[in-house]
Amino acid sequence: MQTTDIILNAARQRLETAGVETSSYELRLLLGEAMGLEVAQLLLPQPVSKTAEAEFNRMLELRCHHMPADKIIGRRGFYKYEFVVDSNVLSPRPDTEILLEKALEYARRDNYKKVLELGVGSGCVVCSLLAELPQLRAVGIDISASALKVAHANAQRLNVAAALELRQADWFDADFMALAGSGYDMVVSNPPYIAASEIAGLDSEVKDYDPRPALDGGADGLASYRQIAAWMPQLLQDGGIAVLEVGEGQAAAVAEIFSEQGLRRLETAVDLNGVERCISLKK
Repeated sequence: MQTTDIILNAARQRLETAGVETSSYELRLLLGEAMGLEVAQLLLPQPVSKTAEAEFNRMLELRCHHMPADKIIGRRGFYKYEFVVDSNVLSPRPDTEILLEKALEYARRDNYKKVLELGVGSGCVVCSLLAELPQLRAVGIDISASALKVAHANAQRLNVAAALELRQADWFDADFMALAGSGYDMVVSNPPYIAASEIAGLDSEVKDYDPRPALDGGADGLASYRQIAAWMPQLLQDGGIAVLEVGEGQAAAVAEIFSEQGLRRLETAVDLNGVERCISLKK
């Protein structure tokens, strides 16, 4: 029976040979999953059963093919919580936490009651909002029925399902407003913003394992912003706020798109890498 330190060292070498970047935490996460242990319980060497070793090797093979660890184990941490993820949803990114933090700031300050998320995905943003602010009620919209199932599972995990109504709709459809509703205090969205021509050049972990509709922002990456902006005056009540994640270098262009619909930029927030990642606009 091999010990955890030996198995982890061999796994690190195997991934390096496969050209996959990894971390000690990620490897312990996968091994812990196989052994039924928390990551912290693997800091000291201990025996690994043959069954657990076989399961770890199965997961390691997937990782060698660049499948992200969160998609392998089916969970990902975001903000204070852990969310179910699968191939139908974008893996939550630390960069998106600035979107959540800004939304929380506005909702707390002005005691918002009614919020809409466009492109709900895993539900990590809207479910975190609801978990933090019990007075909120929210609608989450996504084009994907499969994504909405994941979001519903996460709403149940965080005990916020009663406060969240999930609806399947496409903001490019002419009847979108009939499904979306109106009079929201705040709209939050992390829409697709990668130019279609750039997707092929993304890391394998993204282009091969995140759903393309959640990535593809059209020819210039801004197609969804233009469509969302067209609906925004009807979605928001007077004085309402839109909080949007944007791609690197897109903040000014997105702000201009929304200004043409009468929304004024309030502020731009940067992510952990200093990139302008979130803009806030007021009707």
